[in-house]
Amino acid sequence: MSGLVDSTEHWPILSHEVRAVGRVCSFVEDEVRLPDGGTMRRQWVTHPGAVAVMALDELGRVAVVHQYRHPVAARLVEPPAGLLDVAGEDPVAAARRELAEEAMLAAEDWRVLIDPFTSPGGLQESIRVYLARGLHRAPRPDGFVVEDEEIDMGISWKPLDELVEDVYAGRVHNPSMVSGTLALALAIAQGRLDSLRPADAPWPARANQTARDEEIDGLG
Repeated sequence: MSGLVDSTEHWPILSHEVRAVGRVCSFVEDEVRLPDGGTMRRQWVTHPGAVAVMALDELGRVAVVHQYRHPVAARLVEPPAGLLDVAGEDPVAAARRELAEEAMLAAEDWRVLIDPFTSPGGLQESIRVYLARGLHRAPRPDGFVVEDEEIDMGISWKPLDELVEDVYAGRVHNPSMVSGTLALALAIAQGRLDSLRPADAPWPARANQTARDEEIDGLG
């Protein structure tokens, strides 16, 4: 169908129950009114959202981290990334902060590459993947403390072409790394890097999440 794209849609929440609360996410269950008048129950996980950075240098290399991820018992190749868990923080500012914290880099040129949902069937997380160019070394932000998985996190440069091969060979699995790698490679092939959306482009998923959170708060 021509013009078929994602769109915001609201099915009323009749009841909302928090089943478990974690440090970052909560496990919840909703009763939802269907368009035909029936109802369904859906369990899902809340999430504050995140940003990731495809930092591309003039040699065609991407800055990546190599980080242990306990739930999947694996050390994954990933772009610098982090949660949007600072109240009121602008996503671009969060991306700049994460790039400095994890890769000790800053960038002169920022663009929006893609805006995926990571697992929309059961997880609220939306993530904005930025393209950062014009890179230079930068100190970690004042007050930043390396802890937990980041204590043992490696930082490397990988040629984009090599990352593409790793994706298709099943050697790279992080969703931001996979989608960011393929989107960046295609953008280069199509000559569209300079026509990507500006870093402060509207992010409808975030506005939608805010509206959903306000609806849930209104249920008491």
